[in-house]
Amino acid sequence: MDVRRDFPILNSNDMAFLDSAASSQKPEAVIAAMDTMLRSGYANVHRGAYRLSAEATDAYEAARAKVAAFIGASSPREVIFTRGTTTAMNMLAAKWGGDRLVPGDNVVLSVMEHHANLVPWQFLKGLELRFANLTDDYALDMNSLRNQVDERTRIISITGMSNVLGTITPIDQIRAVADTVGATVIVDGAQLVPHLPVDVQTLGADFLAFSAHKMLGPTGIGVLWGRMELLDEMEPFEGGGEMIDEVGLFASTWAPVPHKFEAGTPPIVEAIGLGAAVDYLTDLGMDAVRKHDTELTIYALEQLATVPHVTVYGPTDLNIRGGTISFTLGDIHPHDLSTILDENGVAVRAGHHCARPLMDHLGIPATARASFSVYSSIDEVDRLVAGLELAAKLFGIAS
Repeated sequence: MDVRRDFPILNSNDMAFLDSAASSQKPEAVIAAMDTMLRSGYANVHRGAYRLSAEATDAYEAARAKVAAFIGASSPREVIFTRGTTTAMNMLAAKWGGDRLVPGDNVVLSVMEHHANLVPWQFLKGLELRFANLTDDYALDMNSLRNQVDERTRIISITGMSNVLGTITPIDQIRAVADTVGATVIVDGAQLVPHLPVDVQTLGADFLAFSAHKMLGPTGIGVLWGRMELLDEMEPFEGGGEMIDEVGLFASTWAPVPHKFEAGTPPIVEAIGLGAAVDYLTDLGMDAVRKHDTELTIYALEQLATVPHVTVYGPTDLNIRGGTISFTLGDIHPHDLSTILDENGVAVRAGHHCARPLMDHLGIPATARASFSVYSSIDEVDRLVAGLELAAKLFGIAS
């Protein structure tokens, strides 16, 4: 996938950027769309009775329609703009879970969840949290998940793709389990949507959350998709701005979906940037994006296997693995490893990756993590491997 020329930062920097799971780089198309909006198209939306505001509103809603088409939503109204995946998950926990669950009910998660799909559920009092385990090959253990589900299970909330292990979860199978007890299925799609084709008509989720900045778009905006009947049923998360219908001193009514969930001035320019990112990914084709990720992951795993004392955490089955590779090198702390790699022009993430319970499950304090996007290359993988070999020599653990 020869797209590096589209990313200005990659053409002005000799760094091997392998931290796209944390946040992706932005193509010129996204930068230009946001720049144009700010220079010649900016006004607040859904408020002004003048031309510039009307045009800004049209552009903002056009971005919503692009996102809806990208994930196969039945209507753009099913797309709620949020501040990101974390805000969307907090909204669901508070307003879908908090307004419905009673003490004794349970929510089923997995041990590999990102904190954004763990901490919001911990806010709810009297609720039992249950956790599905992993197989020896770091896949979601479906037998373990089935054993956690009973008649008091109201929600199964699960990552679509682990930000640490790269594990892709079988949402269709999870859906089948949820249907046996009438549970809602929520998918944290922060890592899934940027890397695989996603069609919410067949995914098996009731709600899906993801962030723009991990899919070549800007920070400060994400998406909550939900089935329309569920969004109609759910109460607003925040009040103020254009989320109202009628307002009195003691009571108010809400605007229709999606606007009842978008209190205050929304991220207007960021929505335009997200729309441009969707256009860019659509032009590439998500099947091609997935193919690129897989080819690069295969190559990286083969090369990492040649480095003595490297331990890789994640499935060996590439059908259930995305382009995220967590690893350790001997007893070198991942922070030290990351520093050495950085000094040699290779950027990777090191730490618990906002998945501290997973680190406890794996029995390690942290990992280093290399993660890919559409612009990642074989050369960057080779530079990573060379950096690891150098680190091994520096720490005296080379074979």
